[in-house]
Amino acid sequence: MSAAPALAETAASPAPRRRGRLLLPVLLFAALALAPFAADLGMPAAWLRLLTRAMIFAIAALSLDLILGVGGLVSFGHAAFLGIGTYVTGIMITEGHGDALVILPVLLGLCALFAAVTGAVCLRTSGVTFIMITLAFGQMVYFLAQALSAYGGDDGLTLYSKSTVAGFDLFSSRSGLFYCVLAALIGCYVLVRILVASRFGRALRAARENPVRVSVTGFDVTRIRLVAYVISGMIAGLSGFFLANHTDFVSPAFMSWQRSGELIFMAVLGGVGSLHGAIIGAIAYLIAEDALSHLTEHWRVIFGPLIVLFVLFTRGGIVGMLRRLGGDREA
Repeated sequence: MSAAPALAETAASPAPRRRGRLLLPVLLFAALALAPFAADLGMPAAWLRLLTRAMIFAIAALSLDLILGVGGLVSFGHAAFLGIGTYVTGIMITEGHGDALVILPVLLGLCALFAAVTGAVCLRTSGVTFIMITLAFGQMVYFLAQALSAYGGDDGLTLYSKSTVAGFDLFSSRSGLFYCVLAALIGCYVLVRILVASRFGRALRAARENPVRVSVTGFDVTRIRLVAYVISGMIAGLSGFFLANHTDFVSPAFMSWQRSGELIFMAVLGGVGSLHGAIIGAIAYLIAEDALSHLTEHWRVIFGPLIVLFVLFTRGGIVGMLRRLGGDREA
């Protein structure tokens, strides 16, 4: 009889833990939603612009975390999807087709096609070979953008207008763009979380641990990873759409391998595999970068070692640290 309460408590314990872990992203999104009001109360307008940029990169980092943290695939060419998104947006705005309802289907379709073709090649390999092939495809897109002389080439392309949404000029104000990016970030987070919690997500996570055992049970590991790779690429392309409208400029630098490395740093900094950790990592990364760049022009000399030391000595990134402070020893 005495064992019954203990068994009941053990069975019920995962639910509070899940609710506790959902509390952090809810609080994060609520805090972000209040940021424009803080700007009205005196917070510098530059901070709202910085947070908008951070959320844009958070979408890209979240997309990478789907294949990196859940699928165990380290891609050094992920910024190519970000670059495709920016260039499709920039070119279509320049050519007079600036509405999001026109741009997004084209953009997402091209990102899905590029991910499907390159992923089918990359996923035939693993480990260091996979990393190098994704890097090669990313650099291929980078040099292709440099060759687009009609759209600025290596100098990039300046945009003199922003996209509209069904004819409405939502991106003309800072707060309008901010809330559109926030809505997209929340939507992408919910979508990826649903995918990870589904049978597909469990198979993807299991394939990271033991692909041979998963394939023996009847799952096509390559196909599962390819679907995740395509979804990840499309979400990263969406972040490129917002980045082009945020900066009013597109450049081959958006898709360089260094940018892919930064996305990996963001995911690892926040807590790889936790999804909302990628969002927190992207925001923390860009805020720290902005703060240090105002202190000295040699800020990279300080920033690089700080990031490396934090990742080395903080298990689970920022999210892992917060969970341990909250008493979750399994974090």
